[in-house]
Amino acid sequence: MSNEKAAEAAAIIREVADLPYSTGLVLGSGLGAIADSVINPVRIPYADLPGFPVSRVSSHSGELIAGWLEGVPVVVLAGRAHFYETGNPGSMRVPIATLAALGCDTLILTNAAGSLRDEVGPGELMLITDHIAFSGINPLIGEPSEDRFVGMTGAYDKRLRGALHGAAEREGIALATGVYMWFSGPSFETPAEIRFARVVGADAVGMSTVPEVILGRFFGLKVAAISTITNFAAGMTGAELSHEETKRLGPVGAVKLERILRRFFQDRGLE
Repeated sequence: MSNEKAAEAAAIIREVADLPYSTGLVLGSGLGAIADSVINPVRIPYADLPGFPVSRVSSHSGELIAGWLEGVPVVVLAGRAHFYETGNPGSMRVPIATLAALGCDTLILTNAAGSLRDEVGPGELMLITDHIAFSGINPLIGEPSEDRFVGMTGAYDKRLRGALHGAAEREGIALATGVYMWFSGPSFETPAEIRFARVVGADAVGMSTVPEVILGRFFGLKVAAISTITNFAAGMTGAELSHEETKRLGPVGAVKLERILRRFFQDRGLE
């Protein structure tokens, strides 16, 4: 059923913007302004696309933008549906399947995250090298085919990571690397959970992205992901965490992230 809806959604998109798409980009909290960089954008609300979820998070606009970014045809998903909104870890399955149906071979994910490292503070960026699905939930639960056994050893594509690092270096922007740990949310983590996360090797925590990485690999896409750090994790400063802080500080990192992505797409367009 999801493949049928993805095919329908792809047909709707191609009716208004029939481009040789190569890359899909998912924007997290506070990062919606990056969508404004798309040239000749065609905007389609998620509500107009079959099978697309409508996010109920205030910092997610919930629309698809198709167009060009530094000479590369892209599909931008401005906003995502989270597990904590629906209880369904596969809520982004149709949008990710639609990217594949449009011909994309690359998926770049962004999110807002809390840092577990003192030297990577609010406003900084972290390139995800691996993840820990602490929630224990998987978007492929119930998938009837044996395609559900997706290998995740190289979930975060090495070549894409190298290209994003190179783009950051050319822009003079520090880009940390680390492991992202997925908590289900919507409540923030406790200080005890953060101490546990450090012990098991996490560098940042958040409430998204991991289901989309799994789905991206399921649909054969190469995946990369970058976190915008909006706060230090619970217990590190003694301050209480809030979504308002995420929305306020997300755009700070987004300015840097936009520069990295622009450079990345400039380089990609020359390949």
